[in-house]
Amino acid sequence: MKFLDEAKIFVKSGDGGAGACSFRREKYIEFGGPDGGDGGRGGDVVVEAVANLNTLIDFRYQQHFKAERGHHGQGQNKSGGKGRDATLKVPVGTQILADDKELVLADLTEDGQRLVLLRGGDGGFGNAHYKSSTNQAPRRADPGWPGQETWIWLRLKLIADAGLVGLPNAGKSTFLAAVTRARPKIADYPFTTLHPNLGVVYLDGEEFVLADIPGLIEGAHEGAGLGDRFLGHVERTGVLLHLVDGTQDDVAHAYAVVRGELDQYGHGLHEKPEVIALNKIDALAPEEVAEKVAALAAASGRPVHALSGVAGAGVREVLFALLPFVQEARAARRRGDADAV
Repeated sequence: MKFLDEAKIFVKSGDGGAGACSFRREKYIEFGGPDGGDGGRGGDVVVEAVANLNTLIDFRYQQHFKAERGHHGQGQNKSGGKGRDATLKVPVGTQILADDKELVLADLTEDGQRLVLLRGGDGGFGNAHYKSSTNQAPRRADPGWPGQETWIWLRLKLIADAGLVGLPNAGKSTFLAAVTRARPKIADYPFTTLHPNLGVVYLDGEEFVLADIPGLIEGAHEGAGLGDRFLGHVERTGVLLHLVDGTQDDVAHAYAVVRGELDQYGHGLHEKPEVIALNKIDALAPEEVAEKVAALAAASGRPVHALSGVAGAGVREVLFALLPFVQEARAARRRGDADAV
């Protein structure tokens, strides 16, 4: 299944049904009178977050969604029924943006969360509504109110606890495959990963979700390479694992390039906790590993882990370094939910 994390769609709620203009004509009833029923309300446009979706691919093939209009009123004081809602099922983590792509209308971050995006139009009154002592035979019946319509953007930001960042060929996909059951494409050329991948890490009774995104290169914030459009998928994470390819000549420069792109992107990514790891140590001599770890620590000002995703060396130590940040982020979210209640 193709990965799609952004889609523009048109949504319209249902128009209200028209009221009826009707009069009783019944045998053995001496006096008639108005008996036109009201029209029904139009259907709403509802957005629902569901857990078994991880892409917006359904919205590539259908871009227009319209709720049913309300049913018309009828004689004998029969009111029209409400129109059927148009329910859009989206992955958890989907944001709804206005047509200008700037204003965020909603952020669906929990399974089962529902939002009435557009309400249907009210039904019109039938002539029975206007009956009074001074107007006993009204011939007025109103049409229904029109529904609402708009273009919106759907933008998916995957829900993950930790995110992998680094240059292309830093070994992010290999690391993801080594610590989870995810099977991303792995090859020895840049930009093997073309869309984000998720995997679940199981670590001594604890579990957390790890996200791998396509590699960044210098100038990604200006559109170089695959650009920085996939960075949104690690915005919700509690910690970033920054992998640096140990086989590169200048590991400090490689680290600085990615950090510069994160700073340019903003949106809180540059402020997230970061665990730094020198990858591919299986291809280096011990003295080279020590030298490059020292260079990377000097450039970042943080401790540096050494690991090999292929050989599995140092992998558990890195996962245990990520775990406290994941637990802290989860606790902060729970506190935020409690405060909201």
